[in-house]
Amino acid sequence: MFTSDKCLFSLYKDELIKRFGEVDIESNIQSFDFTDYYEEEFGKNLVQKLFSFSTLIRQDELAKIKIITNSIENNFKNKNFRNNITHHKRKINLDPGYITLNKYILASTKNGPSRIYLNQGIYAEITLRFINKSFVPCEYTYPNYKTNEYINFLNSVRHKYKLQLRENSNVNK
Repeated sequence: MFTSDKCLFSLYKDELIKRFGEVDIESNIQSFDFTDYYEEEFGKNLVQKLFSFSTLIRQDELAKIKIITNSIENNFKNKNFRNNITHHKRKINLDPGYITLNKYILASTKNGPSRIYLNQGIYAEITLRFINKSFVPCEYTYPNYKTNEYINFLNSVRHKYKLQLRENSNVNK
């Protein structure tokens, strides 16, 4: 998620927990100063934070999850939590994704040459590939996902995911 108001992270985190379960790992806050594309909608001095949820999902749930996060963005956009002024712009951007052992996939409502249509106006994109013990960006990967901090964070999430897969396979024996 990214926003110009880092105080919103906890509010939206709580809402996401209600929908998707507990957060098991969260990143530090990182500046989102790689583009001015979002400035008109969100303002300046954007910051970003990533969350990993302990509940595993099926890959075919990504489109449904993106529709839910879009709904969360839209349900909150008309509320100003500080002084009850109505706004018609989003306060936060929520981009869900998932990790497999060999890739990190993000959902988007925007089409593009590297995106695959899922359904209901939602696309998926391989953002990072896992090669030689670490995630590696693709040529089209957004700059914020190319940072060492986020690659290290997602490597940690992948490690946790690998342990969860191992635990689940031991339970099913």
